[in-house]
Amino acid sequence: MQVTSLRVYPVKSMGGAPVTAVQVEPQGLAGDRRWCLVDESGEVVTARECHALLRLTAEVVDEDTIRITDRADRTADGSGAQGASILVDTPLGVGPVPISLSRLPFAAPADTDVSEWISARTGRSLRLVWQQDPSARAVSGAHGGEPGDVLSMADTGPLLLVSQASMARLDEWIGEESERSTPLDVGRFRANVVVDGDQPFDEDSWVGVRIGAVDFRITELCDRCVMTTLDPVTAEGGLEPIRTLARHRRWDGSTWFGTRLLPLLPGLPARPDGGGTLHVGDAVEVTTR
Repeated sequence: MQVTSLRVYPVKSMGGAPVTAVQVEPQGLAGDRRWCLVDESGEVVTARECHALLRLTAEVVDEDTIRITDRADRTADGSGAQGASILVDTPLGVGPVPISLSRLPFAAPADTDVSEWISARTGRSLRLVWQQDPSARAVSGAHGGEPGDVLSMADTGPLLLVSQASMARLDEWIGEESERSTPLDVGRFRANVVVDGDQPFDEDSWVGVRIGAVDFRITELCDRCVMTTLDPVTAEGGLEPIRTLARHRRWDGSTWFGTRLLPLLPGLPARPDGGGTLHVGDAVEVTTR
């Protein structure tokens, strides 16, 4: 089993960018989900409520900068420019503002022109904010966290892994129960790590996994929401895959696909062998922790 793709999502609920290698940090992949959007009252806004966020993509430029691009500005045939974009600098020295994200009551706002640019493209008054201290937000015990476990602005765990074998089985189910013949884009599940997998849904029973030289603990399976029914490129909605998942993968009142990982990193940053980095093509080994 091996890693087939890696993706970093700098801004919660925006599109992300594929990478061939990425550093693993205690809170997740370097640069992943350190930013999110809030409304005028500080309530976190995601693509569940504002589908237009999926038309925007974010990528890491360097450790102090990200770029947000509006895919809607590209030419109709896709051959033109990448689309209007804006560079966003880390808001160092800026006073934090209150936000509603669980276990993270404050975040630093981006420059006003950035928030205005995003608001104009989404049709909502939004403010972009940054998690200043990546160690400040604890993983909830209800979601598999232990003392000292931390995460970014992600929902409940530092990383999300999905399997292509499981995705292929889901596509088979959808094809059996509908007229759809085109496989769904695995990007609907917004995973950081995609592996080829052996048998569908083997990951349900994993306790731990080693990817390359990095060990992870499995904290929980991932319950899926309406965001998976939105096309990750067009933001158009539909019934799948939630309709089919509800028939085959529903228990405890939720539908399930993918698994959340927590890095086990003692000593890794100082290792000379690059053991704290994931690469496309890395071997994946199931472990007992």
